[in-house]
Amino acid sequence: MKKKTVLVTGGGGFIGSHLCERLLQEGFDVICLDNFFTGTKNNVRHLLSNPSFEMIRHDITVPISLEVDAIYNLACPASPVHYQHDPVQTARTNVLGAINMLELARRVNPIGIRSCYDEGKRCAETLFFDYHRQYDLPIKVIRIFNTYGPRMLPNDGRVVSNFIVQALAGKNITIYGTGNQTRSFCFVSDLIEGMIRMMKTPARVTGPVNLGNPGEYTVRELAEKIIRLSGTKSKLEFHPLPQDDPTRRKPDISLARELLNWEPEVGIDDGLVETINYFKNRKD
Repeated sequence: MKKKTVLVTGGGGFIGSHLCERLLQEGFDVICLDNFFTGTKNNVRHLLSNPSFEMIRHDITVPISLEVDAIYNLACPASPVHYQHDPVQTARTNVLGAINMLELARRVNPIGIRSCYDEGKRCAETLFFDYHRQYDLPIKVIRIFNTYGPRMLPNDGRVVSNFIVQALAGKNITIYGTGNQTRSFCFVSDLIEGMIRMMKTPARVTGPVNLGNPGEYTVRELAEKIIRLSGTKSKLEFHPLPQDDPTRRKPDISLARELLNWEPEVGIDDGLVETINYFKNRKD
């Protein structure tokens, strides 16, 4: 039986590179498509010798013709520091990129299932369900909540990487507001497991399904954990809270439990230790 080919847009990014690894382990041929705006070749360099892996440098706002069986669409900057850098291009990636990937999926008529879209962008979700209704295109939509782990960019502006980089440099940890706002943190391997399970569901399961860790921690608690686990002497430094910063983020994963029999397994301390060690070992 011919192996199925899976396209991962944004495959050179933090989440995408982990997904490429997992798909190769599952026995798929994998095409990694990335324009390397925030992704990096280093994230997938170790996969280049695998005959089942192919890397293409491409911007999904430009149509592309490929023969694939399934698509994971992760191509979009996910951290504020990157998606606010060029907001017009971010919107083009979300909307035109989604249309191009949907058109690709419709042309190749993949068997069974379609893709999930990063961060659950409302416009993209609308397009996905319109294609599903109009063309009977199989789709899968997940909503990704705060994810962390190895291969995060040190300058992506996310709270976990920010705190770790500051702690390892011996700098004070920058907290905005009182630090009592809460966040939930999902380790990347748990997210990948949920994505794989979602893609294997029957065609009738379209989502959207939340994938994240419902464990809730204050930003201050996170900072104190990172200081303790990294063994530094960093202090907490408080700054004014940015406008519209949410006071609470906690995913409801009841649907993921019901449909996917999924919930996170990696505890926050274990995940942070692995992430801290990754940043310690980065050559740059």
